[in-house]
Amino acid sequence: MKKIASILLVDDDETTNYISKLIINRAGLTDELLIAQNGKEALALLQERCTASETEAVPALILLDINMPVMDGFKFLEVLQTIEGFDYSSVIIAVLTTSLDPRDIEKVKLLGVDEFISKPLTKESLELLIQKHFN
Repeated sequence: MKKIASILLVDDDETTNYISKLIINRAGLTDELLIAQNGKEALALLQERCTASETEAVPALILLDINMPVMDGFKFLEVLQTIEGFDYSSVIIAVLTTSLDPRDIEKVKLLGVDEFISKPLTKESLELLIQKHFN
């Protein structure tokens, strides 16, 4: 399976982050796993990396929760579209959530999300995502 330079996990739940981190690290998919507790932290990280001169600075995969305090996934996706230097074509965004609401699915697709994955992240769902978008 192809290795990804950097993955960004955006979720406020520590248990979910622990499980996702374990799965990603065990799969050996990336050299760099970044974690943000909410959309605001994730945007700050991405803005910083978009100003870097290296194209590998921006994560190739973003795993995003929808329901978070401070800034939720919907607002994150809206603001992300305004970040100078962010190239949607070079980043895969997958919503990782417990929400099965069809309105949520439709809304995130309109905001540029590539995949919708039910929590918790599993080895199988991660492998399918990687095979579909990175192989």
